[in-house]
Amino acid sequence: MKIGITGTGSYIPSVLTKNDDFLNHKFLNNDGSPFAYANDVIIEKFKAITGISNRRYVSDDLNTSDIAFLAAEKAIADANLDKETLDYIIVAHNFGDVKHGQSQGNTLPSLATRVKHLLKIKNPKCVAYDILFGCPGWVQGMIQANAFIKSGIAKKCLIIGAETLSRVVDDYDRDTMIYSDGAGATILEASSDDNGEVIAHASATYSYDEANYLFFGKSYATEDTSGTNYIKMHGRKIYEFAVTNVPKAMKECLDSSGLTINDVKKIFIHQANEKMDEAIVKRFYKAYGLKMPEGVMPMNIKELGNSSVATIPTLFDMVKHGKLENQSITKGDVVIFASVGAGMNINAIVYRY
Repeated sequence: MKIGITGTGSYIPSVLTKNDDFLNHKFLNNDGSPFAYANDVIIEKFKAITGISNRRYVSDDLNTSDIAFLAAEKAIADANLDKETLDYIIVAHNFGDVKHGQSQGNTLPSLATRVKHLLKIKNPKCVAYDILFGCPGWVQGMIQANAFIKSGIAKKCLIIGAETLSRVVDDYDRDTMIYSDGAGATILEASSDDNGEVIAHASATYSYDEANYLFFGKSYATEDTSGTNYIKMHGRKIYEFAVTNVPKAMKECLDSSGLTINDVKKIFIHQANEKMDEAIVKRFYKAYGLKMPEGVMPMNIKELGNSSVATIPTLFDMVKHGKLENQSITKGDVVIFASVGAGMNINAIVYRY
């Protein structure tokens, strides 16, 4: 029996927000002082670094659990699965359901419970729970589901990464332009058919010095006395941390798989920042004395932005179904899923498609 992905699905939000939509924003430094550059200059530099031209936001009537459900429905249909046979529903997110116009997350009940309710699953043996692991949450959910199946606790699991970061951003913070919304889902199950195989995985948490590289903080607008908190980050520290530690985790994972670097066909990396992702993958190949091959790293950040836990399952679903230009995977291809995020957490999976 092999443990493989039998179905995928994603939800791409309908509201398209372009870089030019930020031209009239009032961006501030973290001390509340205005930026020395005009917005068109800020946006140009932002695009050069992140690669982002557009991002997607959910409509006002939808929430994180709603789009998680919509992605899950597609994954279940793609797997041709009876939803009542699911043993686990694992939903990775960071902020819960945040209603339009608010920034406080709601996680009671859990988002996984809400998804199960929306799916109208009656089976009480289908266990639903959330996982908070920063941007690598979906990958970690996959690792947990694989362990459940491998131990005999489960046979079929639904793993979802969903987030509505547009609801927890500070409009005065230029990092707001990075974040987006989205949801991706996968069905992982044991099967005698050749549906793919999880070969190896690795995870790590660095918290001694790095715990607060991403955090919840006040608005940069000093006149904001609402007490509302927003997602904040120390971007330079995260960049340096990621390009140093993620390639090591990927190498550790690949080396433990028994495969070689030449076996790897695609790397599905968290869509955080185009330059950072390229630096990570280049360092990964450099560790084997090689140059990064052209086309090995699919990217959709240009059009979708950074949707945290949703980036990898959304990207994988798009490539799997031929929805990303000049990117495809074929049966037997070895791919790597890798991510980094709040915690600071890192993980990777070597997977044969």
